[in-house]
Amino acid sequence: MATPYRDLFAAPGTAGLALAGLLARLPLPMTGIGIITLLSQLRGSYALAGAVSATFVLTYALLSPQVSRWVDRHGQGRVLPWAAAARAAGLLLLLACTLLAAPDWTLFIAAMLAGCMPSVSAMVRARWTAIHRGRAQLQTAYSLETVFDEVTFIAGPPLSVGLSVAVWPQAGVLAAALLLVIGVAALVMQRGTEPPLQHREGAAPSRSLLRQPEIRLLALLMLAMGLIVGTVDITSVAFAEERGQPLAASAVLSAYALGSCTAGLLFGALKLQAPLPRLLLAGAAATALTTLPLLWAGNLPALAVAVLLAGAFFAPTMIVAMSLVEQCVPAARLTEGMTWLLAGLNIGVALGAAVSGQVVDAAGVRPGFLVALIAGACVLLIAILAQRAMHRARVPGCAAEATART
Repeated sequence: MATPYRDLFAAPGTAGLALAGLLARLPLPMTGIGIITLLSQLRGSYALAGAVSATFVLTYALLSPQVSRWVDRHGQGRVLPWAAAARAAGLLLLLACTLLAAPDWTLFIAAMLAGCMPSVSAMVRARWTAIHRGRAQLQTAYSLETVFDEVTFIAGPPLSVGLSVAVWPQAGVLAAALLLVIGVAALVMQRGTEPPLQHREGAAPSRSLLRQPEIRLLALLMLAMGLIVGTVDITSVAFAEERGQPLAASAVLSAYALGSCTAGLLFGALKLQAPLPRLLLAGAAATALTTLPLLWAGNLPALAVAVLLAGAFFAPTMIVAMSLVEQCVPAARLTEGMTWLLAGLNIGVALGAAVSGQVVDAAGVRPGFLVALIAGACVLLIAILAQRAMHRARVPGCAAEATART
């Protein structure tokens, strides 16, 4: 398995790209939980903390595709510093509001400004695509980046919470702001891997890629997968608390990440010959089926196994979806296309946590897992619709067709 990843880093500058991208994306999972920890400590309200954190997440999900459109038109080196500065300013404003005991409404203004951040995951994937376009190493690169996404969501929240609780309530959010500035600066300095501009300067703006049926369906598919992730997060915590072992929830959630990371690394080492739409359908079917064992888990070890199995198909399905975006959109708009999928995933995670939390409060833990089951069925249905859309668009090879339409 080591050989495909060794080949991946044969190109100059790729090691620096991977490290800078890993550092620059760490602040995203740190920020949401950091806001919750900060405000719950200082304002004593989980409702307020959750609402401000949700404002940040939803603003990011809605604005990051627009930031990516600017990147596709003007380049990462010109856009990323301004976007990172706006996000850092929003986080610093949030800290100032907490230090000065400002009214609650100011926290929402700061959270919206903090949400004006770039999708670093999409930026890094766009760089890998420019390096390995049309080569087998591209699937390996997407696999590695999906694993890195998982790693940041494993390491980021504990780091943020630990700093806020052990050092200073504002420390988690402050660390996220500093890491973003340092990480984006390191990424921008990697000039050799920055994708070349393919838009003509001054060209008329293009319509949103969400108007393209394939991208719209892939974004919806990622939203449904995010619903599963958000549901697993909330219901696993509730399941562990119900059995008097709240600390065991971290082990259960780590099992989900472990399953996804391991499957992602293995998938990146494979050289599958099946068409991507067929692989998407297979991954969606497996994702739907692996939500069923969640309903049957009767104790924490059984839940950990069920969650590990559910996570095993998350990374491969996401990798295939990103590969399909690369085939379905013009090269000049690749960053925007990938960002729409990541935005759908983030919205899904937030919605999954909110919906399953309401279900758990109203009916108990077991019905909460039904949300994941329903979301899994939606993943499969959307994949079927997406496969039909791809067939109409003649994937592979729809990139040229999409370019002609644009």
